[in-house]
Amino acid sequence: MRDLAFLAEEHYQRWAGDLRDLLLAMHRAAEEWRAQGAAQVPLHEQGEWIAAYHELLVAGYAAQAPPSPRLPGQRGRLKQTPARNLLAALTRQAGRVLAFLADLRVPFTNNQAERDLRMVKVQQKISGTFRSDDGATAYCRLRSYLSTMRKQGRGMLEALSAVFRGSPLPIAWGS
Repeated sequence: MRDLAFLAEEHYQRWAGDLRDLLLAMHRAAEEWRAQGAAQVPLHEQGEWIAAYHELLVAGYAAQAPPSPRLPGQRGRLKQTPARNLLAALTRQAGRVLAFLADLRVPFTNNQAERDLRMVKVQQKISGTFRSDDGATAYCRLRSYLSTMRKQGRGMLEALSAVFRGSPLPIAWGS
């Protein structure tokens, strides 16, 4: 979403803004189906969304200037623009990008995963590193446990208290 917003706002790529709007509309539709208790967006609706997604990718490719020709003696891969790189990734990873339509348990963004990793990086930044591999492992286990408990609606104090009593709360595994 950030890359699409950047291309739309800074490089005036209209397709990027349209694709961002389409993805947000897909997200709203998925939320509505989730609220109704559905496991997935109905197949006919998924097909319409996916077709619109690919139409905008085609428009994006059409809006790009042709790549510069290879210079004599130039080797390796030609440098691509950020727009072409994003289009290639969105085309190659379309199944993953749109997975939230087929399985409503899949989150729309990876923000939670980024948040989960951020604290490890903050810890490394503040102290420079972990003192031992065992300390790093313990830290990551505890952070993972607390993140899971938060996602399951459990209180952090309750979860930590259970750990220090020697009987951590059970983790409910999804089906």
